[in-house]
Amino acid sequence: MKRLIGVNTWVWQSPLTDAGLSPLLDHIAALGFDAVELPLENVGDLTAATVREALERTGLKPFIVGAMAPGRELLLADDGTIAATQEYLGACLQLAYDVGAPAVCGPFYSHTGRLWRMDAAERTGAYRQLRENLAPLAAQAAEAGVVLGIEPLNRYETSLINTTEQALEALDPLLGNGVGLALDSYHLNIEERSSAAAIRAAGRHLVHLQVCGNDRGAPGGDQTDWAGLVKALDEVGYAGPLNIESFTAGNAAIATAASIWRPLAPSQDRLAADGLAFLRSL
Repeated sequence: MKRLIGVNTWVWQSPLTDAGLSPLLDHIAALGFDAVELPLENVGDLTAATVREALERTGLKPFIVGAMAPGRELLLADDGTIAATQEYLGACLQLAYDVGAPAVCGPFYSHTGRLWRMDAAERTGAYRQLRENLAPLAAQAAEAGVVLGIEPLNRYETSLINTTEQALEALDPLLGNGVGLALDSYHLNIEERSSAAAIRAAGRHLVHLQVCGNDRGAPGGDQTDWAGLVKALDEVGYAGPLNIESFTAGNAAIATAASIWRPLAPSQDRLAADGLAFLRSL
């Protein structure tokens, strides 16, 4: 199956704003990508008209990703914090609708790096609260024809949803009603016994896939079983993109959030180009 191959602008810069959007998307298109992940880190960083113009000029297919910075919580927080988080995610959905992106993806439950212990009853309660606070966003997404892709993260970045199995438990019965799963090969490599089995478990609910090497660098030449992963994608009928998500060590905030302490390639362009060439070869 031929799939779009995209890249997240976090490979080069953060935050992405209107001012830097056009030249970066021109560069991404020139490298040969089909699609682009556009992070909306703060409401107002990107305006729909500017994004649409750049997309029309470059032909790139857009996908929106959200950033769960400190202070963004959909559970175990005060009402004001939860409402502000819902408002932020609502803005992400609106941008996706306005620019023609089919999905808004990210770990939409609590801020990245928030860790706490839970017994079984506490976890059940946390999942219930998450569903309650996601429900209005799911309705907004469904009305807009956009899907919220909820992403499991590794154990060092969250204690809430680490695996596909946990995501299925936490999000049922919202799945299929404006909500799906967004998986990331980096987190799969850490948390799943088999990345391919996790993809099969996600099945029809898989709406988005991010890829990188097991070291967060370019996909290819690493320990990931790429043949097995792609076979599983074919088996579940996933027709969405393969989007490279990596980060630049040159931005202090994002490097700290993603634990990027060393360069992952001779240059960010090399990371993107090598990853693209490998994914094309699949």
